[in-house]
Amino acid sequence: MTDTSHDIRTLNGLIATTIDSVDGYTDAAKDVKNGRFATMFTSRASERRKAATDLQAVVSRLGGNPEDDGTILAGAHRTFLDLKAAVTGHDDKAIVNEVERGEDHIKAKFEDALKDDALGAEVKTAIQSAWTSVKAGHDEMRDLKHSMETN
Repeated sequence: MTDTSHDIRTLNGLIATTIDSVDGYTDAAKDVKNGRFATMFTSRASERRKAATDLQAVVSRLGGNPEDDGTILAGAHRTFLDLKAAVTGHDDKAIVNEVERGEDHIKAKFEDALKDDALGAEVKTAIQSAWTSVKAGHDEMRDLKHSMETN
């Protein structure tokens, strides 16, 4: 029997970060004034929820206990964002900047995992599949942020 603890730990870290991403997109969709952005954020949240569910299924297949909550750090980050929003009011550009910052974070986590040669083939395939959503979301938010900077 092979030791899957590294695979499970890595996946659970990515699941927590992906759940943070779902929460971030959900909050952003509620706070943003532009309806097109709200639709975009809601769609990304749904896509990320599926990615997290898919990764959780792999953890279960490996005999692990899948993460079902975000990170403690993200909770602190959300509290800070709530405080900042209460003080400054909601501004679509600021919200998009925060979402894009979150996308940079999740992208880096997935890139690190994809470089990890100690992970099993099934785990790498699952991460690569979720990476498709992460990369698309990151690029979409980066492009949105840049388009707002030129306006």
